[in-house]
Amino acid sequence: MSAAFVYPLAALAEIAGCFAIWAWWRNGASALWLMPGVASLAIFGWLLAQVETGFAGRAFAAYGGVYIAASLLWMWTAEGQRPDGWDIAGATLCLIGALVILAAPRAA
Repeated sequence: MSAAFVYPLAALAEIAGCFAIWAWWRNGASALWLMPGVASLAIFGWLLAQVETGFAGRAFAAYGGVYIAASLLWMWTAEGQRPDGWDIAGATLCLIGALVILAAPRAA
């Protein structure tokens, strides 16, 4: 599958899964939050395995940039904290780095 399709879905799955654990551990939510959280993290792992690349490390490295941007979007939409200029600049740099990793010409 295309990384442009998979990475945003993987980011949503990872952030939702981690947030469920955060809500239970840090915010006192019910332990029932752990069930969908663990399921979401399993979906995250499966999604990353669908990226067409020869090496897992490269897929994970490029995904990192998307994860950073998606985390800031989560902070804004789910937690009500708007990213500042430094957040936006950092996420932009990370997305550029992810694009370089994915788009670089490589010998087969």
